[in-house]
Amino acid sequence: MIAPGSMAIITLTSDFGECDHYVGALKGRILSQIPQQAIVDISHQIQHFDLAHGAFVLRSTYPAFPDGTIHLVAVDTVGNQERSHLAIQLENQFFLMANHGMLGLLSDQDPQLVVELPAPEEPSAFPALEVLAPAAIDIVNGKPLAELGQQKTDYHKMVGRQMRVLKDQIIGHVIRVDHYGNLITNIEKKAFCNRKQGNKYAVSIGREQFRRINSSIDETGSGDCFVIFNSQGLLEVGINKGNASELLGLRFDSPIKIQFSSD
Repeated sequence: MIAPGSMAIITLTSDFGECDHYVGALKGRILSQIPQQAIVDISHQIQHFDLAHGAFVLRSTYPAFPDGTIHLVAVDTVGNQERSHLAIQLENQFFLMANHGMLGLLSDQDPQLVVELPAPEEPSAFPALEVLAPAAIDIVNGKPLAELGQQKTDYHKMVGRQMRVLKDQIIGHVIRVDHYGNLITNIEKKAFCNRKQGNKYAVSIGREQFRRINSSIDETGSGDCFVIFNSQGLLEVGINKGNASELLGLRFDSPIKIQFSSD
């Protein structure tokens, strides 16, 4: 929740890019009502309409923000006039977004409250400006979430791919190819450590197989492959100063397997 006497931070995540007016107009609408408002740009380079990309970036970011932070998410907000827009309280933070299913990809926890924001009288060509920004302003000004709209329990909820932990292997997939071409997977360090317990292992992705997980990228030379658990605790495969996605021919949703053996 928002600490007494403090102003909540508003973050912006969108697929708007940087060369048009959308980001500036959105910030202007907020600052015209709250001139001292702190606004943090998480990213405006989300791939167009890519909910998985937007969810990955936001899920990797929002835990670093204080309770009461308001995340305005303008990814795939237009193009479906039947789609509603939501205000969500989740893990003591607030999220404003279209009812397109991204909510289900943000957290393993259930939201504390979800309300449907009132739709404008005329169909909106810019819902982030006309629907989501006013809701963010209301929350900053202390309006309870329950008063922003009708409580909703039948919202869309996408389900992301989950790693599978079997008797002698862990099976996962690439969930993000980052800016450097590194392959970030959904295999968690905790699951690997629990399953390893002294056993030998081999990490297989595409045609490549690795028998060691590095402690850091610096353990490899330029042009060499590395396998690490990154700062999010997720298994990541890359090439030091290279592009693993291009050189290994792998992309989003490519499978990855860790095979364990006692030999």
